[in-house]
Amino acid sequence: MSSNVQYVVDANGEKTAVILPLDEYREWREDQHVIRVAEETKDEPTRPLSEVLDELRRAGEIDV
Repeated sequence: MSSNVQYVVDANGEKTAVILPLDEYREWREDQHVIRVAEETKDEPTRPLSEVLDELRRAGEIDV
């Protein structure tokens, strides 16, 4: 987080909100999305990468 973060305070000096530069806010939102997707898919079955690559090669989708 950069030093460009600003806080909104109430009459008692308590922080009530934060102001972020727009690019940092977008990055934070993207990070939150990635975390949410990882959490939602953590119990889904997995396959070895080699198996996926073989399947893609057979389908002609990659030639690596």
